[in-house]
Amino acid sequence: MNTPSDATTPRPSKGAVNILMVDDQPAKLLSYEAILRDLNENLIKVSSGREALDQLLKNDIALVLLDVSMPDIDGFELANLIRQHPRYQSTAIIFISGVHLTDLDRIRGYQRGAVDYISVPVVPELLRAKVSVFAELYRKTRELEDVNNELRLTEERLRHLTGRLMQIQDSERRRVARDVHDGLGQYLVGVKMGIDQFARRLANDPEGRETMTEISRLLNQAITETRTISHLLHPPLLDEIGLESALSVYTDGFAKRSGISITLDVSSNLGRLDSDIETALFRVVQECLLNVHRHSNSATARVSLRRENEGVTLKVRDDGIGMSHAQEPDGTGLGVGLLGIRERLRQLDGSLQIVSGSGKGTAVIASIPARPKKDAIVSRPVGVDTSALI
Repeated sequence: MNTPSDATTPRPSKGAVNILMVDDQPAKLLSYEAILRDLNENLIKVSSGREALDQLLKNDIALVLLDVSMPDIDGFELANLIRQHPRYQSTAIIFISGVHLTDLDRIRGYQRGAVDYISVPVVPELLRAKVSVFAELYRKTRELEDVNNELRLTEERLRHLTGRLMQIQDSERRRVARDVHDGLGQYLVGVKMGIDQFARRLANDPEGRETMTEISRLLNQAITETRTISHLLHPPLLDEIGLESALSVYTDGFAKRSGISITLDVSSNLGRLDSDIETALFRVVQECLLNVHRHSNSATARVSLRRENEGVTLKVRDDGIGMSHAQEPDGTGLGVGLLGIRERLRQLDGSLQIVSGSGKGTAVIASIPARPKKDAIVSRPVGVDTSALI
């Protein structure tokens, strides 16, 4: 029995595929080798079914030339055994028979995975042509599989990179929000206190006092805007108390700023979730309500959050003009914000569904498998001041 390395002369070319030739007559194997050597493929000769199975376990085989009549395991039985191996369920098998085969024999062979038959005496040109076609088909299939595998790896790397960028973005938002609130906000409060104190000293200067009062009013507005920016970047309630409280404050403030009537409905069993899940769901609400305000022409919006079947489902609905492209499976036509939300949810094994029709409003549905936050205390907002979000 020859091994893959010494089975042919000349030496197989780079990229050659393995062709397994199975026949109990050495003379036939030598003749097949002589016919096929010019193809420069890797020819493996074995004289029994057991040796063939051994080679199949050791090598990737592109094509099997299989004698029908062999003493230990005949060709039909061997083909059946080959097909039982997951790696060889689609491997091409060509039966070679020195006896006349009936139609029933051919059907039996095809049922066991044969792709073709060749009768003895073998016509060299015919054998060479058929082997060449199946070898090239195998080669192209492997090349396509390699490309697909590389594409999958690239997609996985991109998803990992996207997830990392989102984590960095959320972390940066937290930092900027804290700096704006604790830094710029405190400076503005200090300036306002000084202006108010200075204004009280201008009792005998009505014009100067009026100017200081106007400056104080503008500073008060700047402080409010600073707090709003800080909370929109990353609401502190999201970390300190949880998603329900953060959404309650945010929707109240958004309703006052936009004039849209917003209803928030949160199930009583929500509890605390992992911080990445709470952040993702909060960003979904932010993006959806901004889209309602900018594009829907709807006077109302409804936000519902439910925990059920080991998962969390968030729905944001409006009664606006709808989105004609919302149900396209590839998301073609969706804005950057919604595509970003879809990718953020994918990072958490979640999904985004958009149901809409012209003039029938839009429903954005986000679903994420729930992972409870460890040692979390469920808290509800009590008398939370929403003035910073107005």
